[in-house]
Amino acid sequence: MSSNLKVLQVIPRLGFGGAETGCYDIAHYLPENNCESFIVTSGGELIKFIDKKKVKLIRLPVHSKNPILILFNSIFLAVIILYYNISIVHARSRAPAWSCLFATKITGRKFVTTFHGTYNFSGKIKKFYNSIMVRSNLIIAGSNFIFSHIKENYSDLIDKKKKLLVIFRGINIDYFDSTTKIETDEKKLLKRWGIEKDKKIILMPGRLTSWKGQELFLDAINLVNKELGYEAFYAVILGSDQGRDLYKKKLIRLTEQYRITKQVKFIDHCNDMALAYKVSDIIVSASIEPEAFGRVAVESQSMQKIIIASNIGGSNETIIDNKTGLLFKSGDPNSLCKKIIQAITMDETLLKNIGNEGRKNIMKKFNVEKMCFSTYSEYKRLLK
Repeated sequence: MSSNLKVLQVIPRLGFGGAETGCYDIAHYLPENNCESFIVTSGGELIKFIDKKKVKLIRLPVHSKNPILILFNSIFLAVIILYYNISIVHARSRAPAWSCLFATKITGRKFVTTFHGTYNFSGKIKKFYNSIMVRSNLIIAGSNFIFSHIKENYSDLIDKKKKLLVIFRGINIDYFDSTTKIETDEKKLLKRWGIEKDKKIILMPGRLTSWKGQELFLDAINLVNKELGYEAFYAVILGSDQGRDLYKKKLIRLTEQYRITKQVKFIDHCNDMALAYKVSDIIVSASIEPEAFGRVAVESQSMQKIIIASNIGGSNETIIDNKTGLLFKSGDPNSLCKKIIQAITMDETLLKNIGNEGRKNIMKKFNVEKMCFSTYSEYKRLLK
């Protein structure tokens, strides 16, 4: 394959997060448009799904924040850029972005960054470290929320020669399609979860960490049970604790305190998230800090499921309140309780309408094809 456009994406690890799947999607989109595609990463579960015939994969310890390794990586990246005649280097995280900055300065190539989160800072040193994400030729924000965050906190570093724009993340709507799932697979998954489908299922996906709001979710479940006088649903908290053993123990103790241990299931991992959405009736995203984008809200809408999410961050952009989902007051278990009751008592026809509108919303605004095309178009403009 020969092409003038050769793109090298650099990401710490290729897991199943939003930044990682976006990297994966772009990497496989480029060869379909006669461009050469390269990824530098330290590893990750998603690597085994990469089509090696289309994407050149190179392993470097780009996950490390060690200054010596960052410098080491920059030298190796410069060699890779020159050897393969890379046109554009696209960094998707801060530590590798510093290596990419040095490498592109040495080689004179174009540098792109995607601002995937708010990257909180409490002092000048941390803010300086974060600022690497706006030191590129092209800065991509994953949502209007992130765009505003960049303008508010880093505007002094963005000059007229740099371009800052929003490209919404996209998902694979063919994968997140409820019509592709078969009943036998649904039954197998429910059996693995230890759930009989005699009640509705509320699913809360996301890694176990305090800002994702699992404690708030359990508080709300307790309030719902008190309000209704019985356990009207099963709740599935789906996500790994990623070594946060104490936090998971805290959540388990909370279920014991509220006497909801039989109602709440903790599931570490699911290989088929679309199937997890399919077997569920209601999806909850209860983050107490703003999501930069919030893939759960988008994926559940694509699966035609009602989503209940906190009214901060990216959820305000991806959910149309009372049309494609429900928004509750962030950090307020009483507000979440009311929305859960509203959803579980909702007329089935209205639920179906919300599901259909959610699917339309995602197809129109958050399709992976649209994200890839927009990014590819910006690559070409950058070279011109």
